Amino acid sequence: MNEIPPATTPRQESEQVQVRRDKLGQLRGGGFAYPNTFRPDASAAEIHTQYDAWDAEKLEQASVSVRMAGRMMAHRVMGKSSFVHIQDASARIQLFLNRDVLGADVYNPTKKWDIGDIVGAEGTLFRTKSGELSVRVSGIELVTKCLRPLPEKWHGLHDKETRYRQRYVDLMVNPDVRDVFRTRSRIVSSLRRGLEDRGFMEVETPMLQAQPGGAAARPFTTHHNALNMPLYLRIAPELYLKRLLVGGFERVFEINRSFRNEGVDAIHNPEFTMVEFYQAYADFNDAMDTTEALIREVASQLGITELEWEGVSIRLDQPFRRARLDETVFEKRPDLRGHATNKGLLATACLQEIPDFKSMITWKAGHYLVALYEHLVEPFIQDPTFVTHYPVDVSPLARRNAEEPSVTDRFELITAGKEIANGFSELNDPDDQRARFNEQARAKQAGDLEAPPLDEDYLRALEFGMAPAAGVGIGVDRLIMMFTSQHSIRDVLLFPHMRPESTEI
Repeated sequence: MNEIPPATTPRQESEQVQVRRDKLGQLRGGGFAYPNTFRPDASAAEIHTQYDAWDAEKLEQASVSVRMAGRMMAHRVMGKSSFVHIQDASARIQLFLNRDVLGADVYNPTKKWDIGDIVGAEGTLFRTKSGELSVRVSGIELVTKCLRPLPEKWHGLHDKETRYRQRYVDLMVNPDVRDVFRTRSRIVSSLRRGLEDRGFMEVETPMLQAQPGGAAARPFTTHHNALNMPLYLRIAPELYLKRLLVGGFERVFEINRSFRNEGVDAIHNPEFTMVEFYQAYADFNDAMDTTEALIREVASQLGITELEWEGVSIRLDQPFRRARLDETVFEKRPDLRGHATNKGLLATACLQEIPDFKSMITWKAGHYLVALYEHLVEPFIQDPTFVTHYPVDVSPLARRNAEEPSVTDRFELITAGKEIANGFSELNDPDDQRARFNEQARAKQAGDLEAPPLDEDYLRALEFGMAPAAGVGIGVDRLIMMFTSQHSIRDVLLFPHMRPESTEI
């Protein structure tokens, strides 16, 4: 990947910027600054697709005229002629400028244009002596003056913070970065299309909520001045989407931005994208089937059956494995088999296995079992695996298993040691749900900052009756990380969260 080099010093930068500003001043004086009159009729990619196979003779005979606009990425002046490479949203193409064709009044100013300037040109297609498809320019104008120097691509961008903070520059100079975000768009479109094809209706639910819910996480807090009340950025859309099931919509989904006041690392960003879908008259087995099918359809759209992520080779053309959470732990600690509800024994095992282990006073057996799973098992799951039957203690919104009331009909999809999706048969018993909410309230009083408050309106909705259902949340950012083989979530977010710059540049 080409990377942006470390920033120049303020003095060096200001000198280069001043030279460009002087040129802008001349343009302003002549009345030619920032025009909005040029209209292209072709993209570089379209031209390459249609004419790359044409030889020089065929191009000359056809006299194909084009109008193009793009950012100047290379400029080589050779006296009376110049070669310019411009880049539009699709690709790059070469322009050939000649003083005898353009006239000195048009050609001479182009020699002072800078890398990064946006230009518009028209002309006919031809092949140079080296065989490169190019545009023989008959007219050209400066559309936008670039006042800051672009990084030289061959030096590389070693400062990742600069890449994330100045994503607009990163996108200019790194075609593979642009490709990641084109792939992101295709993946989101595939997920939307896959759900719509299955009869799901896309909806929108509030981002500003009177109280947070639907997940265990610390929310961002704000204040509504007119109503004089606190509001919270949503941590998940789940409880509102299930209100829609109560209202009679039987298949709904939302591609949503959610916000959690948590740390930043390779797989966490304070704001992130999920797709959540809910289906009435379905259970967690149906939800796993749909989740697997959606991911396979994304892979098919991208033409991928196998990929490499985090050093792991992942096959997407084989059935995803399914394994019970407790059994995966017992494989590592056979002495715990048959003791999935033994709080004391599990707590002792956590102290033995997990360095610097800390628990909360409100923890039950299920919390310790999951802690063991997250330390001994989850990081080492490579192939896509549905880990099922999470304890009730850590699954406040999931339906109890009919045969084993201490576990729920819940799953997480794990790939390369990372959670990609979470889903379950929904709890629709309002009395059981109230009891679970009360447990969370006690945990909150005991100091659990992530425990949400009791939601009386949601309980009232359940009392009107919600059909049995299943729901799933898929982490879109992590799914994109997998399909584009990126290590950090920041590499799949156009504008990841950053600290404020210490100095103004």
